[in-house]
Amino acid sequence: MSNGKVYIAGAGCGDPGLITVKLKKALENADCIVYDRLVGSAVLNYAGKNAELVYFGKENTEGGLIQEEINRILVKKAKEGKNTVRLKGGDPFVFGRGGEEILELVNEGIEFELIPGITSAVAVPEYAGIPVSHRGINTSFHIFTGHTQKDGSWPNLEAAARLEGTLIFLMGVKNLGRISQELIKYGKDKGTPAAVIEKGSTAKQRVTQGTLQDIEKICIERNVESPAVIIIGEVVKLREKMKWFEEKEFFGKTVLVTRNQEQVHSLSEKINEAGGSALELPFINIRYNDFELPDFKDYKAVLFNSANAVRGLFAGIKDLRILGDIKIGAVGIKTLEEIEKNKIIPDFFPKEYKIEKLAEIAVEFTGENDRILVVTSDISPFDESAYSEKHSRTFQALKVYNTEKIIRDKTEVEDYINKSDILTFLSSSTFEAFMESIKSDKKLLEGKVIASIGPVTSDTIRKYGVNVDIEAKSYTAEGLLDMIGKFEIPFKN
Repeated sequence: MSNGKVYIAGAGCGDPGLITVKLKKALENADCIVYDRLVGSAVLNYAGKNAELVYFGKENTEGGLIQEEINRILVKKAKEGKNTVRLKGGDPFVFGRGGEEILELVNEGIEFELIPGITSAVAVPEYAGIPVSHRGINTSFHIFTGHTQKDGSWPNLEAAARLEGTLIFLMGVKNLGRISQELIKYGKDKGTPAAVIEKGSTAKQRVTQGTLQDIEKICIERNVESPAVIIIGEVVKLREKMKWFEEKEFFGKTVLVTRNQEQVHSLSEKINEAGGSALELPFINIRYNDFELPDFKDYKAVLFNSANAVRGLFAGIKDLRILGDIKIGAVGIKTLEEIEKNKIIPDFFPKEYKIEKLAEIAVEFTGENDRILVVTSDISPFDESAYSEKHSRTFQALKVYNTEKIIRDKTEVEDYINKSDILTFLSSSTFEAFMESIKSDKKLLEGKVIASIGPVTSDTIRKYGVNVDIEAKSYTAEGLLDMIGKFEIPFKN
């Protein structure tokens, strides 16, 4: 068996949109991913379904257990024939010890490739509106580690104090006092502007500003914590004019996305692009069924009550002419959009997002005793007999997909709830699976904002004794995001 290849890769920092196209492709094709504590969970969503995830993380700030153990696991996985991604926060060579891992791979004769990442030393100040260099202010910037090494060595702050460029310290919050005091001791002006940026490029980014003389005191008062980047220099003054990230619509909001696995990423990306942080935890899965196509000549109309229903049916249609002149009805804007992708314009489209309305309008396009096909799911509340009797037609359901609940461990769900400000639910089945996972423990939801896609889902949520704080006016994911963006709650940053 031939060895696998190892990719030493940087995941960027904070905002999952900062990963490179090359890294995304590597994650999708990886057999194994070895990652550390600074890698956001959203980045791991790009991993293939069968990828083995190996975490080295909380034991220390060097990426987990001893570096030798990380080197060993990379070699082991490669020799098992697995293409492995060693995923690090930031860039592998900016205090990331990527060089040590590469040398170990070289010694073992294992092929490797490097995928650079956007370092927090540059990206985090930029997200805070602080350029690391600016014409007329400085001609250089310098990056230092902010903690002592194993041998007790420490950055040469005497030399750093003489530098005219911007000084950037990574992993230095615990030593902020020592850094500022030594820089002043060795001649740096105590009035030099300084900033400490916590959780940079995420929705919980917080910037603390001061001068070299008082920055430690201010940070203690504000309980500043790592991970944070320290930046010292005149460029800090530009923040008030250049700050932009905090102005985004979703800034400060962490949103739990619970929709089905097939569509969860698209919603998360919109939240992240708007300055929020999306946490993905799907509670349903859509599985399309094998079915025999009906003879459409036997029906006068076909009705669709979801975009998934459209996808399921049209996946089995090889030639659109099989539909003939059958009347087509749809409910829901996303259902309409999905039908139009197939170059079909529905004959009727009720304003109310209810299957009952769709059935009522279908009567206007059909005659008594005509047959009407309803394309739907296994959990649809559509009652063939009741609708047939009520409207003097023969309604027949074709179930092209199943909605499968994903029941998760309560501890896992509780962890996601605790990290979230807003919990979103885009279907009744999603909320039911969510409540089943937390054993209907409503206490976990205290202080959380509950957001629903529409009245049907809201009714389900209320049946469990849970209040709905946000309900979309337009019953789509976009409509829900619009309402969330307008909703103001006191966020703690």
